[in-house]
Amino acid sequence: MKKLIMLCLLLLPVAMSGQKVAVKTNILYDALLTPTLGVEAAMAPKWTFELNASLNAWAVDGHRWKQWMAQPEVRYWFCQRFSGHFVGAHLIGGQYNFGNIDMPFKFLGTDFSVLKDRRYQGWMAGAGLAYGYSWILSRHWNFEAEIGIGWIYTRSDVYLCENCGRKVRTGVPHNYVGLTKAQLSFVYLF
Repeated sequence: MKKLIMLCLLLLPVAMSGQKVAVKTNILYDALLTPTLGVEAAMAPKWTFELNASLNAWAVDGHRWKQWMAQPEVRYWFCQRFSGHFVGAHLIGGQYNFGNIDMPFKFLGTDFSVLKDRRYQGWMAGAGLAYGYSWILSRHWNFEAEIGIGWIYTRSDVYLCENCGRKVRTGVPHNYVGLTKAQLSFVYLF
């Protein structure tokens, strides 16, 4: 996490004029009690580099949904950077601790119902492609929407949830293909 914060601080002074740096938050994740912070910096007239980080470090009513995640992305803007249509390629990395959550459904080959009586603690890494659009609201404010698909590989230890303490399996691998990014963000441009 310290390395991620240092990278964000190093990106800020890249250029503080002419809208070359943006700070943002994803209100979709924020609404799910997973605060996010993103920094995006200009690399060329139509290219930017973005780094998003999210953290959920608490349990709510005995349900565990703890995670941290970093998601760097390179973006190509079709018109000019920070406005209009863009495509991106992103990486994903992080750790998680999920359990005691009742989600009785399957989605794109992943069975979420196992989270009801099991806890999964492990790491994830992956990559994806995204499409988005950024609306200019004022000189310094934008609103951005982005959707991404890709692949995530996870490896986790599995625990019984009656006390979330007894390990029943070690190093369980899982491949996920599907939605890797969903973002509605308020963006402040410097």
